[in-house]
Amino acid sequence: MISATQSYNLHHDWLIEPGTFRATVKKPLNSEASLENGLIRRTFRVNPDGATVALENLMTGESMLRAVKPEAIVVLNGHPWNVGGLVGQPNLAFLRPDWLEKMTPDPDGFHLVRWNQTVPKAPFSWKRVRPRGLDTWPPHGVGLQFEYARTSLPGVTVTVNYEMYDGIPAMMKQIHVQNRSAAAIQIGSFKSEILGLVEADSEVDTFHNWVLPNIDAFTDYSFNGMTAIGANKAIHWVKDPAYGTQVSYELETPCVLESYPALGPDVTIPSGESFSSHRTFVVVHDSSERERKTLAIRKLFRTAAPWTTENPIMLHLTTTDPVKARAAIDQAADVGFEMVIFSFGSGLEAEDASPANIAKFKAFADYAHSKGLQIGCYSLLASRHIDEANDAINPKTGKPGGLTFGYSPCLQSQWGIDYFKHIKSFLEGTGFDLLEHDGSYPGDPCASTNHPGHKGLEDSQWKQWQAIIDLYAWCRERGIFLNVPDWYVLAGSNKTGMGYRETNWSLPRDQQPIHARQNMYDGTWTKAPSMGWMFVPLTEYQGGGEAATIEPLKEHLQVYQQHLSSAFGFGVQACYRGPRLYDSPETRQAVMKWVTWFKQHRAILESDLVHVRRADGKHLDFALHVNSGLAEKGFVSIYNPTDHAITEEIVLPLYYTGLKETASAKGPDGKITTIKMDPRGRARFKVTVPAMDMTWMAFS
Repeated sequence: MISATQSYNLHHDWLIEPGTFRATVKKPLNSEASLENGLIRRTFRVNPDGATVALENLMTGESMLRAVKPEAIVVLNGHPWNVGGLVGQPNLAFLRPDWLEKMTPDPDGFHLVRWNQTVPKAPFSWKRVRPRGLDTWPPHGVGLQFEYARTSLPGVTVTVNYEMYDGIPAMMKQIHVQNRSAAAIQIGSFKSEILGLVEADSEVDTFHNWVLPNIDAFTDYSFNGMTAIGANKAIHWVKDPAYGTQVSYELETPCVLESYPALGPDVTIPSGESFSSHRTFVVVHDSSERERKTLAIRKLFRTAAPWTTENPIMLHLTTTDPVKARAAIDQAADVGFEMVIFSFGSGLEAEDASPANIAKFKAFADYAHSKGLQIGCYSLLASRHIDEANDAINPKTGKPGGLTFGYSPCLQSQWGIDYFKHIKSFLEGTGFDLLEHDGSYPGDPCASTNHPGHKGLEDSQWKQWQAIIDLYAWCRERGIFLNVPDWYVLAGSNKTGMGYRETNWSLPRDQQPIHARQNMYDGTWTKAPSMGWMFVPLTEYQGGGEAATIEPLKEHLQVYQQHLSSAFGFGVQACYRGPRLYDSPETRQAVMKWVTWFKQHRAILESDLVHVRRADGKHLDFALHVNSGLAEKGFVSIYNPTDHAITEEIVLPLYYTGLKETASAKGPDGKITTIKMDPRGRARFKVTVPAMDMTWMAFS
């Protein structure tokens, strides 16, 4: 629900009426410029040097910046240089405007030489080949570009780019180092964002559970995690020892947000070339309430990575037998599925770029395309052992092994370089539409000095990350869908795992749909429904025997339908893994029923969720889809996991639908009723849900 602090000085809620808030560049003074969109404002001093001098939360009236810091720090040829910033602030607890007039440029730094207004730029192309994913790219907004130089380093410039977007309290920052000098330069490390923020917590004594400022930051330099938080490797909350007036006796308050890779990059920039950092996205919150904060995070990812709204219905096919595979393709087309993936264990080898292998699978692709289906493949990358010459070398032992997944190939070994060539050749040659890239690069360093793609340990992580995001950009430019069980969404991937324990699919089959709804409820806090996949093992998976298995499908049709209604009701696409989708007319009818139902309500079902009641196996469970921009502005699927019917009055928070006072509600019977809403946007009504079944209601 909306919090008491939201919309402190706004007449409109940006989560319901985002079109009200347009990003602009303003120049209130000759010495200042600002990016603002009615939700946040970042102000820059441009004289006597470039510096961020204010970050204001216009939604709450808060001034979030307490201290001026450098715009960036770059280590060039072993020397650290501050980029911009002003020195001489007398107290780092707060920043008075009159102090700025007396503050001076950092003598040991790069200084602002020019600046100009820009517009957001796409870091790579996006070929749109699916019905969803039609959002603006690059996002609508404005930008500012600041160029810094130093007379003692002629020809070397650091450019700092900012973008602010319409309709969301978020912005992006990236730095570029240009080398126009006669000799190569080395960028050992960098910090591309440094914000001295007002602390959210003041503790005198030693403390470990700090409350952080009400800001979240994310980067495309993310790996080894299926969530935005877990994979967030480049964002660091650090202490500010120069802040001598803080309450913490040992000066331990984490009140500086920094963005930098923990290792390297240690990259050589030849004469005439440039280096670009990762991109950092900052979203400012107007509330401490979890739902509202995560709605903002989800909005950020849909804005910065709109391909994540693509959400095809997919069969994970477990065979490459031509007869069985074509029969499965026929079934998928028949019931309204949209994509077939040759899954792990199917027998497809995407690394085999031989003419015979490409021809074999091009025939499958041509057949699927003739049926109106897209088709793709699975490939395992990082969690495997190649050999001592090509595996990543553990810097602690000097040997392969002991890394994130045990053994892993180095992506800049000769094997790694060849792997990317083979994958591209296979995808281009077959005309495949999807790559499911399992065990993607998890951030493993490599201490080898013999691999052709990197020099040693310090540049190994950056170079391997660059290789993987180059592949994903290549796929995005060709419209190739990317399932990646790792958080590469800002780098071009479409989906990651929603979050589940694979061995739970060996549990008795009646327990699996409850687990699935728990997983989807939990997974959609920071993912929109289209950003994560679920799993439906039609055949045995991870053990469990007959008691865990849905096949034969017609004999366990109730459980099969529970999986279908659960996933589609959450707007989440599951990996239906098996050799077929139906085995009888009754099974076919059931699958078609739920596919048709989902497509009828697709737009709202793929919209954000407001979390209401998590599945517990004994009560009704449900979550509410909301989208104020649609005709169907709200949609709830209500599940009964028990063996008896349940009648209950439930309360739905319809606030984020944008509806006021009343809502028109329509259920499976097609009847329309008017439901009253209280001043907080809540509606109460009674529902009856049959045993082991679900019902639904749409609101307009």
